[in-house]
Amino acid sequence: MVGKAIRTNKWSRRLKVLAAALLTVGCLHVPAYAAGDNAQLIRVAMFANLGSTYKSTTPLITLESAGSWSIQSGGGTNVTLPSGQTRFSADGFRVKVLETADFKTAATAAKLLQVTADKPLLYTVTFNGKTLYQLYTGNYGTAALAGQAVARVQKTAAAQLAGQKPVVTGSERLSTGSYTSLQEAEAAQSSLLAAGFTAYPVLQLDGSNQSYTVWVGEATSAAELSTLKQRVESSVSGISLSPVGNSPGLIIRQDAGLSTDALKTAPHYTIAGQDSKVMVQGSGNGIKVVERSQRTYRGDMEISIVNGDLALVNVVPLEQYLYSVVGAEVYSSWPAEALKVQAVAARSYALQQGERFKIANVVDTTLSQAYNGMNSENDKVTSAVDATAGEVLKSEGKIVEAVFSSNAGGQTAHPSEVWNGGAGVFTNVDSRGDLSAQAGLHTWYHVLMSSGVSGYIREDNVKELTTKTDAGLSKATVTAQNTNIRPIPLIQSNVEPVAKINPGTEVVVLAKVAQSNDYAWVRGPFTSAQLVKTLQGKTTVPAPASISTLEVTKRGPSGRALEVTANGQPLTVKYADTYRSALGGLPSTLFDIAGTGSYTVLGADGQKVSKTGSQGASILSASGTGTSSSNALVVMSADGQARAVTQGQTFMFIGQGNGHGLGLSQWGAKGMADEGYDYQTILKHYYQNAVIVKE
Repeated sequence: MVGKAIRTNKWSRRLKVLAAALLTVGCLHVPAYAAGDNAQLIRVAMFANLGSTYKSTTPLITLESAGSWSIQSGGGTNVTLPSGQTRFSADGFRVKVLETADFKTAATAAKLLQVTADKPLLYTVTFNGKTLYQLYTGNYGTAALAGQAVARVQKTAAAQLAGQKPVVTGSERLSTGSYTSLQEAEAAQSSLLAAGFTAYPVLQLDGSNQSYTVWVGEATSAAELSTLKQRVESSVSGISLSPVGNSPGLIIRQDAGLSTDALKTAPHYTIAGQDSKVMVQGSGNGIKVVERSQRTYRGDMEISIVNGDLALVNVVPLEQYLYSVVGAEVYSSWPAEALKVQAVAARSYALQQGERFKIANVVDTTLSQAYNGMNSENDKVTSAVDATAGEVLKSEGKIVEAVFSSNAGGQTAHPSEVWNGGAGVFTNVDSRGDLSAQAGLHTWYHVLMSSGVSGYIREDNVKELTTKTDAGLSKATVTAQNTNIRPIPLIQSNVEPVAKINPGTEVVVLAKVAQSNDYAWVRGPFTSAQLVKTLQGKTTVPAPASISTLEVTKRGPSGRALEVTANGQPLTVKYADTYRSALGGLPSTLFDIAGTGSYTVLGADGQKVSKTGSQGASILSASGTGTSSSNALVVMSADGQARAVTQGQTFMFIGQGNGHGLGLSQWGAKGMADEGYDYQTILKHYYQNAVIVKE
């Protein structure tokens, strides 16, 4: 394949070793949950507590639909929901903060608790013409944790309690028996409420026919429940109660906490009991998930309790899932062939996952693939998915786990550089198309001030001067007052500039570089203390207490770092790709390190000597040998490249690529599509020894 040469960083030394081996992965069946049509379905976990595999939890799930929708269960339950919002929570230990007839009092306390760790739930209940507002916090994993929350809650909402004492509530309850309609259950509830007992109607989930009951109490133990049973049966005539146990059900309540500024109610269902699970079936308009950034999703929503926490799984046709994934992973403005590449890769990846997440095949984050629902859909993307419908990558008869990353930095990674594995369908291949990420970006000037401070100014703020330094370096000034000098060639709104200068102030131009992007980037400067902190817990042996030198001492076939050494001691990590997070969140492991306070001199005898900025530099002149004493020392390499050496040591990372670099490079695919390659050619370039088949 012919293309432009890859521009490498001046500190880079890239090895190009092509190795071929074979890694195959199994294809597990993606189960279909609900019927509806014959489309293959995929299960996408959005909220779930799956331990070390995946954990993203929320105490509340708020769903919204503009059209018709319903709650269904495997036992035949089918409850129509009104348009608008419906809330769901999981049963468990809570703190009942207060109960009042004044909405303003309850809402004020809820607003105060909303900014704490004790998240509020505000309900409303009406009986005998009387309306009460009940404020809870939680859930809590144990009764003890709920007990610890009582003091916090009492302190936060002290002004609103009016003598009430927050108490711990649990999920030990009593059942009144079955009713054929919700109206019958609500009538029984009213009599219990009037007698002063906590009670609520429940949709039963363990029968073959739709039925209701009333659950009484919120006890935290069997002993407390036994006492409650005696009290209720002696106070309410003609009632016989039995413990609920682990019976699955949906507690039906009215939520009053949609807004703490004005009363706005919605149905609220608390899912309770062992193996409880319901499916919220939507219309073609989609279902909005408020707690997922107000995004709207196709398909249905399964709600259950997993490991004590609320779990939400989107069950959606695979091809419709890809409409969102492809639109979230790449730009819809890219060439159609690049979009098709992403569609086939994403489909292959999803199908290969099997039941990796137990209750789901994939999750909705980049731990699997970015999935933002209908919000990231686009007509061009939809066309690309449809044009490749059913197509997957296979190797030796098995679907390939077609991993991908944003930009390979000119060459994709070898598996040994990512997860310590051997080669296979993944190996390091040329990825010249990655350069397309730089198209149209600004050039930045790397400049040195007389104070010794160095940094970057964007080209549209720079005016080059005709004067030069004695070493031949250009000089420049700026065109506007208080122009920012940035620590890296990128505007970072959360990072302070290293300095500000005005027109007329001269700076020395050390270099001109591209704006940091997915292909080429600069990060830093990082102090020793910052690096020591970010390394904590990420190396298999403790990092040094202070870092004076830092260098890449071993590289893999594509040039990515396999070993980084601090003060001569290897910073060993479980997987080489871990260096990205261990060193402050670097975009990739294809990097070099420059210590701003040191440089290396190659002597005439071939010996290398390390120097620091604080030592100055020896200068040979007609009057003898002296030492520089300026604020910053400018050193030039044999090829004329200049950089500033400061008196204090910090570390700059100069790198290429964004992501692990294994498999498909998304920007590389875009670059190849720009050159006229079709999607099949691009896929076969990045996934070696693989074929494209239609399942």
